[in-house]
Amino acid sequence: MSEKTTIYDIAKRLNITAATVSRALNNSPKIKKSTRELVQETADLMGYKPNKLALALKSGKSNNLGIIVPRVDNNFFGTVIRGIEEELYPHGYHVIISQTHDNPKRENENLYALIDAQVDGILMSVTDVTDENHDAFQNVLQKNVPLIFFDRTRHIDGVSSVTINDFKGGYLTTKHLINEGCRHIAHLSRDQSLDIFKNRFLGYKQALLDSGIPFKEEYVIPIKSTVESGKEAVDILLRLETPPDAIFSSSDFAALGAIEELKERNIDIPNEFCVAGFSNEPFTKFMELSITSVDQSPLEMGRMAARVFLEQIDKTDTTRIEKKVVLAPELHIRKSSSRTTF
Repeated sequence: MSEKTTIYDIAKRLNITAATVSRALNNSPKIKKSTRELVQETADLMGYKPNKLALALKSGKSNNLGIIVPRVDNNFFGTVIRGIEEELYPHGYHVIISQTHDNPKRENENLYALIDAQVDGILMSVTDVTDENHDAFQNVLQKNVPLIFFDRTRHIDGVSSVTINDFKGGYLTTKHLINEGCRHIAHLSRDQSLDIFKNRFLGYKQALLDSGIPFKEEYVIPIKSTVESGKEAVDILLRLETPPDAIFSSSDFAALGAIEELKERNIDIPNEFCVAGFSNEPFTKFMELSITSVDQSPLEMGRMAARVFLEQIDKTDTTRIEKKVVLAPELHIRKSSSRTTF
C-alpha cells in the first residue's frame, strides 16, 4: 500500500514551507489567492486527503453523530436510524451506529467509545434505567456533547427526548378490544422499569377502569419481545380459572407467538379470542391473519430526534435545552382483533 500524501510532500513539490501549505489548504486570507489555488491543485493531483481526526481536534467538530440502539436487526430501530440519517446527511453529518443487545456493559462501552471518537452528538435508546452507567452519561454531558434519547428514555436533567404517547397507545388498543366485545383482556408486558412499557400498561389499566372492567393482576404477564415468549404467555393464561378472551401485547413478536399458540389449540381468532400488538412491524400487515398493532412512527421519531440535535448543536451558548417531544400513536385495526370490519 502506498503511503499517504502529506502536507510535507506538497511543500517539497512546490518548494514552499509546510506551514504555507497548511494555511493555503485552510483557505487562510494571509496566503495569496494564486498560491492557495496552486496548493489546492497540487494537493488534488497528489491525492492528498486531510486527516479528519486532526481536523476534528482543531475545529472541535467531527461532523459525526453517534447512534446507540438495543439492536439493528429490528425494523423499528432500523427505521429510526434511517430517519436520523436522512435528516442529518444534507447538513454534512455521518452516523456511527452501535448496538447494546440490551446489555448495560455494552451500552457503557459504546458511550465512552463514541466520546473518544469525537462525535458531535449522541442519539440513543437506552438499555435500562439503573444507575449502572451513571458515570458514562455524566462524561457525555461534561464534554458538552448533545445527548438525545428516543423511544426508551432515562430521566436526566438537561437531556431531551423524542417518544410517542405510549399511554395513549395502550389506552386506544384496550378500548378497541373492549368495543369488540372482549371483557377479559390480558396484557403481555415488557420491563416496566422503562417508561414506554410502564405507560403502555397504565393505558391498558385505565381503559379497563374507564369501561367498568375490573383490573386483574393475573392477566398481566411479563414477556420478552420474542415469538416463544408469546406462546408461553398464552399457555399460562389459558390455565387460569377464568381465561382471558383477548390479549394486548406490548410486542408484535409476542403477539405473533400468542396467535400461533391459539391456532394450535384451535381457538378461533378473532371470534373467540382477539389479539393486538405494538410497534406495527412489517409482518403484521402481510400475514393472512393480519395483526392489529400500534404504529410508533419510527421514521418521524428519527427525523425529530435529528432536528432536536441540530437545534442544540447550532446554539451559540452552552446552556442545555431540555426538550420533550411526544408523537401521537396510530392504531391500525386488522383481522386479529376485528369482529366487524373484516
